[in-house]
Amino acid sequence: MPRMMDALVKEAPGKGLTLKQVPVPEPGMGEVRIKIHKTAICGTDVHIYNWDPWSQQNVKPPLVIGHEYVGEIDALGEGVTAYHPGQRVSGEGHIVCGHCRNCRAGNGQWCKDTKGVGVNRNGAFAEYIVIPATNVIPINDGIDEDIVSFFDAFGNATHTALMFDVVGEDVLITGAGPIGMMAAAIARKNGARSVVVTDMNDYRLELCEKMGATHTVNITRQRLEDVLGPAHMVEGFDVGMEMSGSDKALQSMIANMRNGGKIALLGIQQPGADIDWNQIIFKGLCLQGIYGRKMYETWYKMMAMVEGGLDLSPIITHRLPYTRFEEGFAAMNSGNAGKVILNWMD
Repeated sequence: MPRMMDALVKEAPGKGLTLKQVPVPEPGMGEVRIKIHKTAICGTDVHIYNWDPWSQQNVKPPLVIGHEYVGEIDALGEGVTAYHPGQRVSGEGHIVCGHCRNCRAGNGQWCKDTKGVGVNRNGAFAEYIVIPATNVIPINDGIDEDIVSFFDAFGNATHTALMFDVVGEDVLITGAGPIGMMAAAIARKNGARSVVVTDMNDYRLELCEKMGATHTVNITRQRLEDVLGPAHMVEGFDVGMEMSGSDKALQSMIANMRNGGKIALLGIQQPGADIDWNQIIFKGLCLQGIYGRKMYETWYKMMAMVEGGLDLSPIITHRLPYTRFEEGFAAMNSGNAGKVILNWMD
């Protein structure tokens, strides 16, 4: 009989997850097995839990989900010599081919054959996970494991926030989810003059203020344009970071950018999104799509910023044992949550 473990499984199409026993995975050639300490619930996990159209197109049950985690190496597969059991690690969530043009050029984040941990292969919402040794991220001593548990999402925020120079610039972030919150903190730490965040959720906007946003705008009752004067902006925003996936938010961002402004796009737009392309042309805007993290430069910058004093703890709003995962997903679905941490330790 194989050794068994607890895991959160998307057993079949439809809403929800099942906590059940599944076999402990065995590491193969070039792989490591990680004993999970803590995980964090990501927006992608919520999409899968709710079984929205994106999930229906991209996820094939049964599947152990989850891709934000911290743990320790438990076992090494054949040929792995760079790591050792007991070593504290996290992992890059994109498994890339390693031999396409982008991979060989050091741009694995653009690999056309990427497989996502917890999306296209079994993930981290379990007592153990197996990943390629090339995806292992050793974690420096002294960094709080609650923070490390959502380093994957922190990486998305870092990649987006550092895509364009923000030193002395005025930054607009549309979407106050956890990644938007972290992007606000990163932009401020890296020298932005002002960071304005828009959303419809006061709870999350307040968390953005705790993370360093200079101004927040609830678009249900405030106008973004009214911030420009108090923030000493004459022509508009220099750098935009679209985190919401809303075409209306992107339209507002484009309208309020200065000529020659730069926009990093992380939010996933819905089919048929209405964008005024002529504004982009006539304003000379630069748009850059963002997917995942730079492999692996973003991880080094993430750890350096945390060790240099970047405090991400205000966005942690819930800490729960994994057996209470339903409460965590309910909190995320309510919108009144930042990061939700699930503890997998006894």
